[in-house]
Amino acid sequence: MSADTCEPLRLPASAIPGDCRAWESGQAGAWTDALPPWWLPLRARALVVLVALLGALLLPLGGQPAVVSALLPLQLVWLTGRPEAVRFTAPALVVAVAVERPDTVLTAVALVVAVGVLVLAELRLRARVRQRGLAVEAAGGVTVAAPDRDRRPARGAFLIGFGAVVTAVGAALVATHGLWSDVEDRRDSASVGWLVAGLGLTLLLSGLLGRRRALALRAAPVPVLRVLVRQRADLDMEVFAADDVTALRPLLTVPVTNAHDDEDGADDEEEERELNELLDALEDGRPGPLREAVLYGVPCDGAEVLLVSAPTDPRDPPSVEWSTGPVQPLVSASLARRAAREKRDVARTAREEARIAAAARAAAAVMAAVPVRSWRAGAVDRLVGALMVLAAVCVIWATYTDSAAGRWQQILMFVLGLFGAGRCARHLAWRITADRTGLWINGFRKDTHVLWDDLRPVRREAFQVELRWNDGSWEVGAPRWDRLQRRYGLTHPYDTLAAEVTVLRDDPALRPTADSDPAERARPLWPLTALLAAAWTAAVVCTLVWF
Repeated sequence: MSADTCEPLRLPASAIPGDCRAWESGQAGAWTDALPPWWLPLRARALVVLVALLGALLLPLGGQPAVVSALLPLQLVWLTGRPEAVRFTAPALVVAVAVERPDTVLTAVALVVAVGVLVLAELRLRARVRQRGLAVEAAGGVTVAAPDRDRRPARGAFLIGFGAVVTAVGAALVATHGLWSDVEDRRDSASVGWLVAGLGLTLLLSGLLGRRRALALRAAPVPVLRVLVRQRADLDMEVFAADDVTALRPLLTVPVTNAHDDEDGADDEEEERELNELLDALEDGRPGPLREAVLYGVPCDGAEVLLVSAPTDPRDPPSVEWSTGPVQPLVSASLARRAAREKRDVARTAREEARIAAAARAAAAVMAAVPVRSWRAGAVDRLVGALMVLAAVCVIWATYTDSAAGRWQQILMFVLGLFGAGRCARHLAWRITADRTGLWINGFRKDTHVLWDDLRPVRREAFQVELRWNDGSWEVGAPRWDRLQRRYGLTHPYDTLAAEVTVLRDDPALRPTADSDPAERARPLWPLTALLAAAWTAAVVCTLVWF
């Protein structure tokens, strides 16, 4: 990890409870050593969820019962996301298999899976108990009531509502699966319904547990520890030992929100200043300054905490931040992976910035102020559109001419095709117009107007170019062949777009001198989107009728 040699921002003595102990590296190291083995994941990753969902979609193809095809892959989600639930879901899996398919190989498989996930979940839960004990011991018995404890917590409200909706949708699919005429469609509907209901119950449980723990943090005095904190570029808060002034070893991360963000009468200029500072940090990928803080609560895997930290501006009061998600301890293996990933990201960003800077210097040498300037979709965009159309033809042939394809698969492909119509329309007809006031970017229904002062640095990564401003962004992608471009001295159109927009953003003297008329801007994308969606629908219907 990076070594920050700057002194941490000091927390006023009035914000530090009396007798509050510092959580030093020795005690924090013992707390870290109490974590489960390195090979046991402590956080749910997108890959885990994707594998579980794919497994749930593939199991019905083997003729497995609907409830089993959902419960089996969901064990992986619950193990990484909600290990508390595994004590109940693992036995439920064994019972479901015993009822649906007794005396089969599936029963043995389910038993092995259930025992395996149960053992791994217990390892995590026992590690939590050890961590709680070490954290309480480090606090030395000092407990203090949390500030702003009378404020009604918002923790878990969204997950509870969204989880209830998702669960209801899954239950409706299970309840109505008998309405399908085909046997495979009935099984697929039930499998998807059980899977969606399981995911909905997971969200609901996460919301309820988070809210319960947030209320417990407010209900009675809790242990306190002096620590150091730093906000990462992804807005999560990193917590360090109180004597780790070089920020070498983060102990945990936790998503937080300021307790006063929702107060009325906030100063708009101050909010805009803080937003711009935050956006600058996100663009650079750099973390915030290291700050002294007091941690309220017992830190452990899955806990809820409160942080009272030093303000970045000495004129401001201490920052009071409640957790909006569970505490996630950091193991050495994850730190090594993150350091390697950050190194790769920094190198890639530096290459792209150097490319844009060089192109911008070349563009600035030949550009001159004109009344109105515009960029539009070109050959590479039409190539992408043609590839999308070719992919659509292949999907139609593979999905709607195969009698073995289930109705659910056909419905899913149809919905994805409608989404693809919108993406294809953007590739074929995007247009950006620059005038005296800023950029006009055509959208689905109307143009988006971006003022020059709101425009942020252009990001050019891999296959796409992204324009960003204070409250939104726009991006489009197309293939890029660096070796071919260097060999023949070609410049990718997106490199030209990024360079010229960068020049106009940084040099007001080269900006257009007139206001653009509506006729000079591109039309909205919805007519082309509607046309492509109608063509997709007609192709699907004709294929179903003729084949």
